[in-house]
Amino acid sequence: MRRKRFLRLLAAGATALPLCAGAAEAGPTILFDLGSGRVIEHQDAFKRWYPASLSKLMTAYVAFRALAAGEVQLDSPIKMTRHAAGEPPSKMGFKAGQVMRLDNALKMMLVKSANDVAMAIGENIGGTQAAFAERMNAEAARLGMVGTHFVNPNGLFSPEQYTTARDLALLVTALRRDFPQYSSYYAIEGLAVGERKFPNYNLLVGRYAGADGMKTGFVCESGFNLIGSATRDGRTLVAIVLGEKNAISRTEVAARLLDEGFAAPAAAATTLAALQPYGDTASPTDMREEICTRKPAAQQSEAPAEADAKAPKSPYREKLTAPRLVAVGLGGATGPVPPAMAAQTQYADVPIPQWRPDLPPPAGLAAAQGDQ
Repeated sequence: MRRKRFLRLLAAGATALPLCAGAAEAGPTILFDLGSGRVIEHQDAFKRWYPASLSKLMTAYVAFRALAAGEVQLDSPIKMTRHAAGEPPSKMGFKAGQVMRLDNALKMMLVKSANDVAMAIGENIGGTQAAFAERMNAEAARLGMVGTHFVNPNGLFSPEQYTTARDLALLVTALRRDFPQYSSYYAIEGLAVGERKFPNYNLLVGRYAGADGMKTGFVCESGFNLIGSATRDGRTLVAIVLGEKNAISRTEVAARLLDEGFAAPAAAATTLAALQPYGDTASPTDMREEICTRKPAAQQSEAPAEADAKAPKSPYREKLTAPRLVAVGLGGATGPVPPAMAAQTQYADVPIPQWRPDLPPPAGLAAAQGDQ
């Protein structure tokens, strides 16, 4: 009823207003028109939230800026570092030292949400995780993302990595405005790596009419996040949904918002730039107990659980019968090495020789080691 009443207000030309905050146990949401920046609907848009893998959109933005500056090329090598290879799933599982093209790395990061690849992109372009995070935060500040802070490029949980629905809307706008040539990356239905196939975790893609992106995110502390975009009749809407209970519900909430937006008049009085802070802007809500402590491990994943007879029917539970796959993989990186990676001193991965314990050490060894 609240949303129907809200749409009637929009039809009368009223200013877009937040839904009644706290009226339901829902996380922050925002729905906006990408072309005009007009906000159609929002709830707790300035509340801090853990972004999880939505962070990878900023990683992509920094990489796109590096491409635009001539710092790297799409065929530049992204080397899997030892640190990156050790990141937990979701991941590609490449070994330290293996190399991929930057464009393939970006696709694996955005579609498979690969944490190891995201970290490799960050360390290759930034030199270190910390240095890349500085670039992420510099871009966030430049874009006006005042409620956002990053410490890593993949979104693995840190209490110091947070954002807001409104800030994510600014980031989405910048990505699609500044780098439209990469917009197809967000709409890939699945990846093929040799014989392995990886469907897009964004269940809108291939199932919702006009869906063309953008990214999912999940850690126990954030719940299930989704940025979903769709274009119909030349009009692109973006729904940002944070803190849902599972992969299906976040998709259904985003689809419902998009439906309402496409049914509403195109005009709205409030823009992202004009939207003023309101409500609770304090520390992010920690959803770990609700999302992970109380649920079986099978439900603690970006991949939707297999439907059972008791589960409500949803088009978003159905697997795509013939997904359009994009082939990615290792090799083919013939472009320039990222300067930050090239500047690092490379050491051979050979263990330092140790004196055999069953033989007496040579005279003077202990004194020499004490000087190191």
